[in-house]
Amino acid sequence: MSEPASPLSHRPLHLSHLSPGDTSALPALISLLQDAVLGGASLGFLADMDAAEAGAYWTRVLDSLDESLQLWLLHDEAGQLLGTVQLALCDKPNGRHRAEVQKLMVRRSARGQGLSSVLLKALEQAARQQGRSLLVLDTEAGSHAETVYTHLGWLKAGEIPAFAANPDGGLRPTALYYKQLHAAAA
Repeated sequence: MSEPASPLSHRPLHLSHLSPGDTSALPALISLLQDAVLGGASLGFLADMDAAEAGAYWTRVLDSLDESLQLWLLHDEAGQLLGTVQLALCDKPNGRHRAEVQKLMVRRSARGQGLSSVLLKALEQAARQQGRSLLVLDTEAGSHAETVYTHLGWLKAGEIPAFAANPDGGLRPTALYYKQLHAAAA
């Protein structure tokens, strides 16, 4: 499923929701993850990550796609993958109102053009349509990502010190964010 996206930039973009079993984007996903980690993004990997490690990660994700784990891809008009984000729905009986945003990443050469906003707005709309009223995420405290999230209306719940290693291996705090979603307008 693909639809035009309207980012703050002026080039045509295409947003798609990857279907379970679709591995066609695997090489592009590997490249995007490597680019993001080399750019310092704290995504759970260290700077020495190779294509095999990135491929193993994405293969696990692609094998896990279903109603409870969803993946969006954002491509430019030439088909280059510029960004991606995942939505993990909570399936516990007491948590079916919430979901977690995972692995928002944008290619370094495409940052600063509103692409994170495009991806998150699509994810939020899908979460609403699936009856979710609360989204949560974590990100490296002090990172540029915090600026993006607060700009988009996310609220900081707190920080956990020395939570995860950044790509260079140093332990960094993580910031926990949430966003309450309002029902979609009829």
